[in-house]
Amino acid sequence: MPVPTITVLRNGAYYRSLDTQSIPRLGTEETAATVTFANSGLIKRDLASMAAAHAALRKFKARDLLDITLEAADHFLNSTLPVGAEEYPQSPDDYVRALSSTGGLPHSLLRMNMKRLHHVLTQVPTIFKGLSRGLDPEALDSGFYEQNGVRVSFTANTDVLGVVLPSNSPAVNALWAPSIAMKIPVILKPGREEPWTPWRMIQAFIKAGAPREAFGFYPADHEGSNAIIRRSGRVMLFGGDDTVRQHENDPRVEVHGAGRSKILLGDDEIENWRDYLDIMVHSVSANSGRSCINASCIVVPKYGDEIAAAVAERLVGMVPRDAEDPEANLSGFANPKMSEWIDGAIESGLAQGGARDISLALRKGEPRYQQLAGMHYLVPTITRCDSIEHSLGNTEFLFPYASVIEMPQVEMLGAIGKSLAVAAITRDKAWIDELIAASHIERLNVGPMATNHVEWDQPHEGNLFEFLYKRRSIQVAHVAA
Repeated sequence: MPVPTITVLRNGAYYRSLDTQSIPRLGTEETAATVTFANSGLIKRDLASMAAAHAALRKFKARDLLDITLEAADHFLNSTLPVGAEEYPQSPDDYVRALSSTGGLPHSLLRMNMKRLHHVLTQVPTIFKGLSRGLDPEALDSGFYEQNGVRVSFTANTDVLGVVLPSNSPAVNALWAPSIAMKIPVILKPGREEPWTPWRMIQAFIKAGAPREAFGFYPADHEGSNAIIRRSGRVMLFGGDDTVRQHENDPRVEVHGAGRSKILLGDDEIENWRDYLDIMVHSVSANSGRSCINASCIVVPKYGDEIAAAVAERLVGMVPRDAEDPEANLSGFANPKMSEWIDGAIESGLAQGGARDISLALRKGEPRYQQLAGMHYLVPTITRCDSIEHSLGNTEFLFPYASVIEMPQVEMLGAIGKSLAVAAITRDKAWIDELIAASHIERLNVGPMATNHVEWDQPHEGNLFEFLYKRRSIQVAHVAA
């Protein structure tokens, strides 16, 4: 089978550098792709001249770019698209096989993620409306716009959106996609094992009629990532706590780190906890637990032991399977050091006392860290922690993991800390008012909804329109015909 060479894209033009790296097929000595790397100097030079790329998008009407995004959705899901300068043809099935072979996700989950990305792209008109608070897209076509009798004007904060992507989940590419309809070019730095999804999305946009100049694709090392972060007017950054902590106070950088998302069961619904077991299980395990809006902590006023046992029992069937098995729902790790580190961190936390691995007995002697056909897996783990302050009580791992913690409802809001998504299962109006007022909850789902239930017109991490544009005052005495 031919091995594609995935090149750098400089304003949409192929660029083959001399610095290359091979992406191996996991569990083999075969090469899945060769990737050419961009050094930090090249990236800095290109970022210094993004005005032309921005101008290329500004030539389009916003509604035309919305239509292009809708067409790109279809191409991403269904079309054969080129990979690399040699335009190696990649069908949707080829894409699934390629990404599974380098990233460890089973085919069933990758197809689910493809459909999710397709859905987001088809919803960009609705997303734009939600993010802009109902603004007519035409407002981006001229210097100002009359809406509801009020003159409004918006100006871009940047000529480019720099995006430093992870390798763990292809669905995160949904977060930058609306930028094209908002007339802001993108420069993407892919994760090492996951160049496939951002490349395929770029090619889908180009096939749909978007200008090539609006896209940059820069596989790079740490210095290259830093160049994108330092030189882009706006940045979307994915990474672990140590990475995002360095930039969390920089207004140019929208950080996407650990979510520490939670389920809270209120006093009024705790007796009905069995009715919400499906929601708890789905919140923990959907997408193999790899999303920042998967629940990593379940907080209840009582019945903690029973709930932990029930969730663990429901998850015990998630075991390593062949990537092509339609029943496969557990993702492997491309880097064995990651699975070893996570397993070690959990064992170290358990050794401290104050936490029990409820899944241990259900595994019947099988270890948490398992291997199959050269792949590395962590099977689902539910811990019962005495306190949310325990090292395993309010943490997040890239597999189906959650702690279960008991505390009085009155203490929950003060104890949970910053949380990306919270699903609060309650009908208590007074408590709902407190939840709504809690500024440390980024996204709140009230009622019987999973933590990963998302309506895309209400983002769970920042508002992309407000990140890319600012409103300005404008007064116009005369307007040319």
